[in-house]
Amino acid sequence: MSAVMHAASALQLRGIHKTYQLGEHRIHALRGVDLDVAPGELLALTGPSGSGKSTILNIGGLIDTPDAGEVVLNGRAIAGLDETQRTLLRRDGLGFIFQNFNLVPVMTVAENVDYPLFLAGVPASERRRRVAEQLAAVGLAEHEKHRPDALSGGQRQRVAIARALIKHPRLVIADEPTASLDSHTATQVLDLMRDSAHTHGAAFIFATHDERLTRRCDRVINLLDGSIQ
Repeated sequence: MSAVMHAASALQLRGIHKTYQLGEHRIHALRGVDLDVAPGELLALTGPSGSGKSTILNIGGLIDTPDAGEVVLNGRAIAGLDETQRTLLRRDGLGFIFQNFNLVPVMTVAENVDYPLFLAGVPASERRRRVAEQLAAVGLAEHEKHRPDALSGGQRQRVAIARALIKHPRLVIADEPTASLDSHTATQVLDLMRDSAHTHGAAFIFATHDERLTRRCDRVINLLDGSIQ
């Protein structure tokens, strides 16, 4: 694969196979998956539970490794990288929106959103400005001092989305990002993600069953039994 091909995609998967051992049974989660996600693209993965959506997210997000195949993230081949290098790549180039939010319960809303900037060493004044802008964009400016347990599920999801976008990542990995949102809020956050894609060239890859989301994606890929249909 050429360097030019690498540079053209936010994420490339080539010939990805992944199996899991479940008791005496071997589960084939992915069977030779090829996938390219372009900068600025919103890509939805659909399919029934167990079809391989979450496995693609985990491999693309460097949380899991394939049994076979090649992963190229933001132009860099992943094969041979140690865990420290993978962690730095995740921190620098990826945003994550998890179905269970993964917010830090002892931190306020503002502190949760600020945390990636803090880890990156961004000056405090710049962090405050960017956090305020991001919370306003997801409609949570008045909740900045609240902790996650004081928020509804939809509000916590919006905090998670704000945190994922705060560093303008090149690729955002999202597991059912609109599942707990009402229609009005879902539209707001989809507009925010679309704006991030257009303004910063961020690519988004979603695992979703939500037609509100799939209708507004650039491309929808259906998975079944670990294969793209």
